[in-house]
Amino acid sequence: MTPQQKAESLGITFEKLTPGYLNLCIRSGNQLLTSGHVSDLKGKLGADVATEAGYAAAKNCAEKVLRSVWNTHGTLDGLRVLKVLGCVNSTLDFTEQHLVINGCSDLLHEIFGKDGDGYHARSALGFAQLPTGAAVEVEAIFEIKA
Repeated sequence: MTPQQKAESLGITFEKLTPGYLNLCIRSGNQLLTSGHVSDLKGKLGADVATEAGYAAAKNCAEKVLRSVWNTHGTLDGLRVLKVLGCVNSTLDFTEQHLVINGCSDLLHEIFGKDGDGYHARSALGFAQLPTGAAVEVEAIFEIKA
């Protein structure tokens, strides 16, 4: 099953988006760089949001990233995930940012393969606040394979 087929089988839908204020995904050479995509879930990990809910929020961000990549590239096929930056709205004593961002990484592994094109570099960081009070924000870099 191709990455596009796998994503669709997981229930991820794709439709052309009208360009907004910022470019959600831009191509530079053979790379696709995405803007940060925030979760629908609002709140702060370590206070009113549990790690499991944060994991789901990171997965939600990954789905949004994939839709933006699809809008720029037209397919998820022929791509390799290079880098993910995960930002977690968290309290000072919360230390499970990496477990939250696993929600994004696990979805990318499932679609692109953990031992193949989905095996990526990643940073998972805690932030005092994110835009709109979002619980999680994710951005990513993809390579367009020749």
